[in-house]
Amino acid sequence: MKLFWGCFLALITTSTAFITRAILISTPDLWPKDFGLSPVSSGELFGAGLWPFAITIILFSFFIDKVGYKAAMFFSAVCYVIYGVMVLNAYSLVHPGGGALTGEALTAAQGKAWPILYWGSVILGLGNGTVEAFANPVVATLFNREKVKWINTLHAGWPAGLVLGGVITILLDQVVKNDWRIVVYLLGLPAIVYLVMLAPAKFPVQERVASGTTYREMLAEFGVVGAMFASYMIFRELQNDFKWDGSITLILVAASAVAYGLYARSLGRPLMIVFCLIMTPLAITELGTDGAIGGLMMDPMEKAGLNPAWVLVYTSAIMMVLRFFFAGPLVARLTPLGLLAGCTALAIVGLNLLAVAKGLAFIFIAASIYGVGKSFFWPTTLGIVSEQFPKGGALTLNAIAGIGMLSVGIIGSPLIGRMQEASWQHAIEAKSPGTYQKVAIQDTYVLGNYSKVDPKAITTLPPTEQGAVTSTEKDAKQGALSAISILPVIMLVSYIGLLLYFKSQGGYKAVYLNDAESPAGH
Repeated sequence: MKLFWGCFLALITTSTAFITRAILISTPDLWPKDFGLSPVSSGELFGAGLWPFAITIILFSFFIDKVGYKAAMFFSAVCYVIYGVMVLNAYSLVHPGGGALTGEALTAAQGKAWPILYWGSVILGLGNGTVEAFANPVVATLFNREKVKWINTLHAGWPAGLVLGGVITILLDQVVKNDWRIVVYLLGLPAIVYLVMLAPAKFPVQERVASGTTYREMLAEFGVVGAMFASYMIFRELQNDFKWDGSITLILVAASAVAYGLYARSLGRPLMIVFCLIMTPLAITELGTDGAIGGLMMDPMEKAGLNPAWVLVYTSAIMMVLRFFFAGPLVARLTPLGLLAGCTALAIVGLNLLAVAKGLAFIFIAASIYGVGKSFFWPTTLGIVSEQFPKGGALTLNAIAGIGMLSVGIIGSPLIGRMQEASWQHAIEAKSPGTYQKVAIQDTYVLGNYSKVDPKAITTLPPTEQGAVTSTEKDAKQGALSAISILPVIMLVSYIGLLLYFKSQGGYKAVYLNDAESPAGH
């Protein structure tokens, strides 16, 4: 169990690093003030920690069995150390000797600090992704008879880190504003503990390797179709970050798929492809809606004199408790797919309630229903993939997680923004016919073209029309949560179809390597 708890603490470190960096970037009195970050540069800096996180989870899985899980663990710890050193160095540039620069000297120092912050964030993302890349297959191997339960328990560490990071920033609010370095120092505590716990530990041989399943057989489980899907996500994300032409992305995807296919000689398991496709709406439902719901709850929280960050702490605490204490009993009673279907139904109800909720109490009730619904999505899916495709080893288990993370940024955020814009358009047209055409501009996103409101055009409108536009924005974007519920509807239909499929096969049952005595299906 010491190995499991070390992995658990490593995941807590990952999510604590994720949320504290997000707070440092988004709080005006912290990094934006010290380093002169604009909304655009803040977004670039936030993205610099995300794409390496997601991509590392996938790419590391191709060779992690060769380099070893302990080596991956040490690499992640080194990344955290380098990140800490780099951001502290960036601080010293704008606060030499503990003082504060002004004028041209400050501007010059901020220019020097920017690449340090950017590449420090990239290195942090590499460390975060590596933790996921080693922790998931290690726990799946340690508990290969109860994968869904224990992967859920492991992933209680993610919301636990969010709770820890949120509470730190709330309780130390003024201290952090005076000197944000304390957040970096505190991040070192869980990192040191997991390093001390895991450094002497003996890591197991991953079940795929122990069974004698070859590397080619592992690749064949994921197959050309899975590889094409994953490589598109990877190169599309890199296209967004490095601004290369879309044709380069297509060439890279095609080349990757051909190379993968020549070696693996398999299109992939059809069921694996189904889970890859389901992972996109799942990830958007679980992670992509956080910003919209957080914004919805901010006003009533501030009116009640409460820090809006308590919303994150509250919803994360729900997820932490449910994953840690209730995943096992619920899986035993409902089966993994039954649990996902039930949770999806709750998420649908929760999103539609949030779309119309008014007042702090109603919003919290709706958010609680939604929070319970989405709690088991991610780790249960990882557990099912590991149970159904054990020959896929670390690759299938981690690739599904990486695809989910990349889906949020590439498809989820733009899609939700598109839905909110459409809802706002209908509200404006209903209140003031003809006004929308005066403020609308055309834009594109990954799924095509759409129209959106141009903020600059609003200022040119007569006062009555300005009021029609601005007064409808908040309610319209809140109402878009109802449209977003189409995503869990798609998931629910998919899970019902999978339940029927497994029923036709004698019930859901895990697949075991080198074991003829698999338990009976549910």
